Amino acid sequence: MNLKKNESCLIITDKKLKSIGYALFKNSLKITKKSKIILTTISKAHGEEPPQKIADEMLKHDAILMPTIKSLSHTRARENAIKTGARIASMPGISKDTMQRALNINFNKIKAINGRLISKLKNKSNIKITTKLGTKVEFKIKNRKWISDDGVYTKKGSFGNLPAGEIFIAPLEKKTNGIIVCDASVGGLGKVDKYIKIIVKDGFIENIGGGRTANQFKKLLKNRLYKNVAELGIGTNYKARITGNVLEDEKALGTCHIAFGNKKHFGGKVDVPFHVDFVIKNPSIFADEKLIMRYGKILS
Repeated sequence: MNLKKNESCLIITDKKLKSIGYALFKNSLKITKKSKIILTTISKAHGEEPPQKIADEMLKHDAILMPTIKSLSHTRARENAIKTGARIASMPGISKDTMQRALNINFNKIKAINGRLISKLKNKSNIKITTKLGTKVEFKIKNRKWISDDGVYTKKGSFGNLPAGEIFIAPLEKKTNGIIVCDASVGGLGKVDKYIKIIVKDGFIENIGGGRTANQFKKLLKNRLYKNVAELGIGTNYKARITGNVLEDEKALGTCHIAFGNKKHFGGKVDVPFHVDFVIKNPSIFADEKLIMRYGKILS
């Protein structure tokens, strides 16, 4: 975060993650006296707006760390704060184990992996993903921009997750079609109890099959826009692993993830208070028919 002694720092946390929040607050005080910690309520869903007093407070600080159970990443509050120049790291559901493992990395190495992948994907129009379990889905991405999250948030208005390690994009609306078989985890619901099969047509979920995790997810789908294909991401953190916490799972090298719901804040048009990721292991990824990843291995 490159926090400086003349800057202000805000820690936003909640009752479940306050031990981590207070640890970050305590350490921030070693750098600056202008540090503040504030507890927020626990949202019902990832991407739900925080209380207005939290949103207002976010406009007053140079660096913001957000260890909260539910993600504040895909919110207007976060977007408005970076417009003021704040540097923000979102840490939804983070645990001590994840911090010790997936934050203890060479960030320049992550940056290099991200750069190599984006160079292969830049200016492509069509992405196809397949897996041995039956995933076969195509995304249209023409004129949409790949975003690199490498964990280096030193510039004004920079934002990402900690732990970091992914590249992601907002696919074109109403253009994704195919079958997604999720074999790893689902945001907010943990590791899948049974493979989840999702059929997508014209950019929206048409059918979901699976076990308990699939049924839990279906109950969250309040309206059609919640079923919108929001994001395609590729994990690049070489120390991250599948734990059931999507904050870390989606960063694991050798995985990709597909999210549904909100895409407004990273290049798309759909804005709903909902964003849930599905993590898939060992994908093969084609960009305009050229194979760039085979069974989770990035090709040279």
